[in-house]
Amino acid sequence: MKVLVLGAGVVGVSAAYYLQKDGHDVTVIDRQNGAGLETSFANGGQISASHAMPWAAPDVPRQLLKWLGRNDAPLLYRMRLDPQQWAWSLRFLANCTSAKAARNTVINLRLCLYSRALMPQIREDTGIQYDHLGRGILQIYRDPKELEAFAKQAAVLNELGCDNRVVTEAEVHELEPAYDSSPDKLAGAIFTPDDESGDAHLFSKNLAGYAASLGTEFRYGESVVSLNKDASKITSVTTDTGTIEADAVVMSLGSYSPLFLKPLGIKLPVYPTKGYSITVPTSGYNGTPTISLTDEDHKLVFTRLGQRMRVAGTAEFNGYDTEMNIGRVTSIRDVAQKLFPNAGDYSKAEFWTALRPLTPDGVPVIGGTKYDNLYLNTGHGTLGWTMCAGSGKITADLISGKTPEVDISDVGLERF
Repeated sequence: MKVLVLGAGVVGVSAAYYLQKDGHDVTVIDRQNGAGLETSFANGGQISASHAMPWAAPDVPRQLLKWLGRNDAPLLYRMRLDPQQWAWSLRFLANCTSAKAARNTVINLRLCLYSRALMPQIREDTGIQYDHLGRGILQIYRDPKELEAFAKQAAVLNELGCDNRVVTEAEVHELEPAYDSSPDKLAGAIFTPDDESGDAHLFSKNLAGYAASLGTEFRYGESVVSLNKDASKITSVTTDTGTIEADAVVMSLGSYSPLFLKPLGIKLPVYPTKGYSITVPTSGYNGTPTISLTDEDHKLVFTRLGQRMRVAGTAEFNGYDTEMNIGRVTSIRDVAQKLFPNAGDYSKAEFWTALRPLTPDGVPVIGGTKYDNLYLNTGHGTLGWTMCAGSGKITADLISGKTPEVDISDVGLERF
């Protein structure tokens, strides 16, 4: 079967890899000049089942009000004359209940654990390198009451199959010696030993190279213009260089997916959420974290990637605006330098921003559509790197006529 995968980010490339393994004739189209050069390029680097909780949670409306008007707020909401933003926001707020947050956490965790379990198989099958570390993730807390509250959430995840435990400040120092040279004072942390980290861009690039060696065609520097239909099927995809016929099409264009689906009569409630990161060179420095960290107070993650440290976080709801907000990204750098002054050369930090595709309930959209041969694999928000292998395998199974290995009854577009 000839399958077109639209998007060469970590999600699209993973789907292409599994489709190629199933024996399909696979072509991947991306407007960039290589794989993983947009949302996947400089993300936080965490493969984190421990972060399965959706953004839509009971305490978020209160936090949004508290952060309103602050340019350095971890979650910055810019109101626009945009009906799509308003409609999406109402759906988001409707999901900020305890019952819905619990339900969506269960769904996400199922996908996260499945995907995380597939990653060792990919490494063994392909031999690709991507600065992988399997040392777990530490979620850091400074307020004992907050640690106690999140420990209850951790206990729920534990019961659902995500192994984690509360550790003391002394144990944090044992696990992460970088805190020995940090002025930071901690209450403790939650440690998830089976979580991983790695460079999503390198993974995308090297997995694309491996898939290409097996016959997958990657058409870089080519922009999708439209999907063309005939009755109940997509017949072809038109790009800025021509039209390509296909037996099946996979939509993995992240935040831009709704723009190409709308002309087909498909309403995909995905809204772009801008994220930021810095990448700091660490060669010659001895205070760089060696375990991936999540700082709950500052809403930042720290990840060691070879001779680099990635610090990522914050979210900005501002439509499809991709302009770099220097104030927000320098704030990330300043916080990182304060917490880990000996981690790297902050004067050479590289700044990055991109749009992350977020659904109102924080669960991705994976599965078929009203068109027999059009499949969605998008809307992963901040969990694209965590879920890429699992969602790619599910997509390939559906196209190949196989029954997915996990329950997907609640991740389709029909839930909206």
